[in-house]
Amino acid sequence: QFAFNLLTRSRRITYVNLTQRDPELVRTVDSWFAAAATGSPDGALRLSPPPMFTPLRIGELTLLNRVAVAAGSDLEAAARLGAGLVITEFVSVTEDGRITPETPVIDRTTQERLRSSVELFHKAGSRVALQLGHAGRRGSMRPRSEGVDRPLRQGGWKLMAASPVAYTPHAALPKEMSARDIAHLVRVFAQAAKAAAGCGFDALELNFAHGYLLAGFISPLTNQRTDEYGGSLENRIRLPLAVLDIVHTTWELPLLVRISASDWASGGSDLDEAVAIAALLKAHGCDLVHAVMGQTVWESRPDYRRLFGVPASDRIRNEAGIPTLASGNITTADDVNTILAAGRADLCVIELPDCTTGRD
Repeated sequence: QFAFNLLTRSRRITYVNLTQRDPELVRTVDSWFAAAATGSPDGALRLSPPPMFTPLRIGELTLLNRVAVAAGSDLEAAARLGAGLVITEFVSVTEDGRITPETPVIDRTTQERLRSSVELFHKAGSRVALQLGHAGRRGSMRPRSEGVDRPLRQGGWKLMAASPVAYTPHAALPKEMSARDIAHLVRVFAQAAKAAAGCGFDALELNFAHGYLLAGFISPLTNQRTDEYGGSLENRIRLPLAVLDIVHTTWELPLLVRISASDWASGGSDLDEAVAIAALLKAHGCDLVHAVMGQTVWESRPDYRRLFGVPASDRIRNEAGIPTLASGNITTADDVNTILAAGRADLCVIELPDCTTGRD
């Protein structure tokens, strides 16, 4: 694997390239990878599939392959095509945690619809993770069909965040969360996780990214607090870890956490801090980290080149010692096999041609 990683780190040489240049190396890597994935002795399998078609075990959950699809794709079509894991769109824990009026909320009224959706995915052979979060200062926006992060003209709701900092110059100013607000938020995440368990989801993904509420506590760009929730990383990560801990009390299946591995802005969180965050998440029972990039602040400078999120996944996986889900303009099976065989991720979000332009 070291040789494969070294040969492919420029992103110019890929799995398919190496299959043509050095087929014996690729056969050796495939054999080793498949044996490790299935628990078989190296060389015991007569025919080894490419890495993307090997199973992945996350806690007690086994995925049939290492391809994931997330909101922005036609999830049902992706499941029919055989995606190992489907990650739902953002689902809010409360009404005031919605991104737009169309954002679903997990409560008694939506449980039956969510349960039916899970059954459809299961029939197609996919496993399903519920993406759960609170929009924070990125809430009360118009539907994405009208543009990204455009505040509602009317019918909006009050926002809350780590600090009273608006997401855009035209967005509503959020209220700084009080100790009572923080305690209430932790409780509603526990309630939401319990509701998710009743819907039959196979995994839960907590969204600590994209500038949403919990990401706003983590980033020094958006957390200006001077109490025990602000300042050092230990303080800034305190609330997200409290949420993770309490979710564990009602959720026994695999727990994924989505984090912004870099704010893509001066003075913000960077990859060094992301590795430290991932290590803390692992210590608190996180099973897999989904590394994404940017969107913490609207003035960030994105770099959406091919495979842009893979270096973050690579560092987190190999330095924090936790399985990772890589995403970021991964569009082909060749990309997926290259990333997996090189040990840069354990699972990859592949972007299908019908994805929307939104990156979250």
